[in-house]
Amino acid sequence: MQQEFYSNGKLLLSGEYAILDGAVGLAVPTKFGQSLQISPITSNKLEWRSFDVDNSLWFEAQFAIPELKLLASNDKDASNRLKQIFMGVRETNGEFLVYEEGLMVETRLSFPRNWGLGTSSTLINNIAQWAMVDAHDLLHSSFGGSGYDIACAQHNSPLLYHLRDNHPSVQEVRFDPPFKENLFFVYLNEKQNSRDAIANYRLLEFDKAELVHNLTHITKNMVTCSTLVEFEALMDLHEQTLSEVLKVPTVKNRLFPDYPKSIKSLGAWGGDFVLATGSPEDQLYFKNTGYATILPYSDMVL
Repeated sequence: MQQEFYSNGKLLLSGEYAILDGAVGLAVPTKFGQSLQISPITSNKLEWRSFDVDNSLWFEAQFAIPELKLLASNDKDASNRLKQIFMGVRETNGEFLVYEEGLMVETRLSFPRNWGLGTSSTLINNIAQWAMVDAHDLLHSSFGGSGYDIACAQHNSPLLYHLRDNHPSVQEVRFDPPFKENLFFVYLNEKQNSRDAIANYRLLEFDKAELVHNLTHITKNMVTCSTLVEFEALMDLHEQTLSEVLKVPTVKNRLFPDYPKSIKSLGAWGGDFVLATGSPEDQLYFKNTGYATILPYSDMVL
């Protein structure tokens, strides 16, 4: 019997690294995501194929069932990460892929995988649905991270996310700002490795309690503010607060110092998308400086 699962992509509008230490962050699921389809085949293999948004095959592998021995692959690193997820599933569901005869699994992204909208988190959540295990536990046993991306995969509205005693706490919120036509996302033409960014953050010494308090306060005000001017002030304050902790310049100072409005990094600093404010005419600034991928807020956020 054929099965199909789907998970939303993610963006983290506030909180960033401090979520790992208990800060409340504002996260939004995206209109883009990833599907996973399972079909029976007449073999004793698990055949895996992953397709990008343009329907190009970017990853394929074959595993023997039930031992999950890798038989063939076009990307050994990706195969090892996939097997790591499978073994994480088996920590909870010991019968996963044990009694199967043969399966073809195909995943399809509805966004370019270099966008950083959650290629891994959507995969983990889809596999967790398939295996009937907790996706947050599976994330912890495989890739790690705060888990906000898993929450976005599972919810269809903006949410406040934080870790309470290392357990995820999710609160759906109404975040539909009246100024959303003045919000847009710009892709920086760089893919950021979140795991490396988190590891670097862990090496820093600073007052974590103060950072958690300050960013949580900013997050809650971002959800309730009603004017663009107030929202921009919160964006700027968030950027400056984290810049001082990370000891790196804000993305605006680094790349767009002459842009007249506000720009904020999202998630791991240094790549993927940024959130910017301005009019459609202001978007030309980014296009003229070589940043062609620009999505209005309503085109990106679910």
